[in-house]
Amino acid sequence: MDQSPPDTQPAKSASWARHAPLAIILIVAVVGFVTLRDFLTFDTLRDNREALIGYRDAHFGLMALAFIAVYFVIVAFSLPGAAVASVTGGFLFGLVLGTGLNVTAASLGACAIFLAARLGLGRTLAAKIETSDGSLKRLKKGLHENEISVLFLMRLVPAVPFFVANLLPALVGVRFFNFAFTTVLGIIPGAIVFTWIGVGLGEVFDRGQNPDLSLLWEPQIIGPIIGLCALALLPMILKAIRGKKEI
Repeated sequence: MDQSPPDTQPAKSASWARHAPLAIILIVAVVGFVTLRDFLTFDTLRDNREALIGYRDAHFGLMALAFIAVYFVIVAFSLPGAAVASVTGGFLFGLVLGTGLNVTAASLGACAIFLAARLGLGRTLAAKIETSDGSLKRLKKGLHENEISVLFLMRLVPAVPFFVANLLPALVGVRFFNFAFTTVLGIIPGAIVFTWIGVGLGEVFDRGQNPDLSLLWEPQIIGPIIGLCALALLPMILKAIRGKKEI
């Protein structure tokens, strides 16, 4: 005879339900990496450029919505091809609208994976950190005291993978509004660069080449981004200086 408390089964079901979204994302990410990494490429874009341009000209609104949906899925499920999607935004819609669509789709996808992680593993991990007494809890406290600055840095530093910047904040209990706010603003500089590359993509294809994404590391591009990183660090530096003076 089962002697377990009557509410054990519902509690287990609720736990599985909370973890299901993140589990689905991880499974789709692995399957997508294996099956789509050779498909979501610039070669595929080159081969289908005329069809995409023709559909855009005939159904501009639908094309914009379809682009946002595809880019959203790529980001939300951490699929390969985010850079290709960003460049495609500039190729199909120009610098201003392309940047807007890129930022919108990437931000919505980032928020989706953040909420999925927060709902399941993030809630459990944040609770464990809160009840701990070691350095992990001090790290979380320090993060929350400088939440905006740290989140901006994660978005601005090109070396931080996008999926890491989406998942890590959810796992340490970052506030959703701060995450969404810093995501939208923090990805704008990089989005402008990738969209700008896409604007001239037709000429690159005509030469039989692929776009050079190393442009992001050119001094005239990385310099302003480093400047924005310094601005994001400034509040943390001033707070540390004030703390030392009080001591």
